[in-house]
Amino acid sequence: MSADLHCHTRLSNGSLGIEDLILLAKKRGITTIAITDHDCLAGTVRGKVIGERHGVTVIPGVELSGTDKTNGQEIHMLCYKPDFPDRLEGLCRRSSIIRKKSSHLMMLKTAQRYPITPEFVVKCATGSTNIFKVHIMQALIENGFADRIYGDLYKKLFSSDSEGNINHVPEYEDIFDILKQIHDAGGIAVLANPQRCKNEKLIDELVEAGLDGIEVYSPELTDEEKATFIKYAKKKKILTTGGSNFKGLYNKTVLSVGDCDLPDECVAELNTYKARKKKLEKKKATEAK
Repeated sequence: MSADLHCHTRLSNGSLGIEDLILLAKKRGITTIAITDHDCLAGTVRGKVIGERHGVTVIPGVELSGTDKTNGQEIHMLCYKPDFPDRLEGLCRRSSIIRKKSSHLMMLKTAQRYPITPEFVVKCATGSTNIFKVHIMQALIENGFADRIYGDLYKKLFSSDSEGNINHVPEYEDIFDILKQIHDAGGIAVLANPQRCKNEKLIDELVEAGLDGIEVYSPELTDEEKATFIKYAKKKKILTTGGSNFKGLYNKTVLSVGDCDLPDECVAELNTYKARKKKLEKKKATEAK
């Protein structure tokens, strides 16, 4: 079994439609994927149906946006297999509104510097439930002001180290509230991109609050970071997952679905996690009597 548990479609900041993504996975021999669009569950049901048609298992998922309130850093958490996905709809809607406000400000600032219109950026984002930085960059490329998405202009506009950048960091709901809402929806909460956390205490605090796992098998982690997080997960007895963070045209590097070296046992542990957790809780309750 080959799997990729972190993939994006055109519904967020990916360039492929759901069926195109699934067909790509099938042709690459990937038997299991998770569609984890940003703050969007719209592709979950359709993905499962199309996946069954093509012989690819599509695990229900979503990448939820949160904020570490200690330093204002944007933190993402992956939710897998929610029993009650409708309970996350309100959260997704609120986060989407926050992202749209932030994107609108960046679009206006871009239009002040370059002769493009916000309407053209929106056109570049056709099919997406929101506007992302990659859509702003696509508009700039199509109008001749850049030749690549993640080049010098991207750094100039969106890097916090760049003087005069237009980057606007949205303030989402507290990441601990995101964790609670995932569990209230019967989902499995996995911290995405743990290597990006600037707050050294955050992961420990999230684990203490009930975090189920961390994303380890990712091309974005160095071998040293991967080894460190695998050791950490074993010590804390939490899940390890992984994925390519595939976005198609909007990838930061050359990669495709399945480029994440995710061990089969990690997928098996994810699939049986809730049953094992329920069994353990039942055992503890019996021993407590």
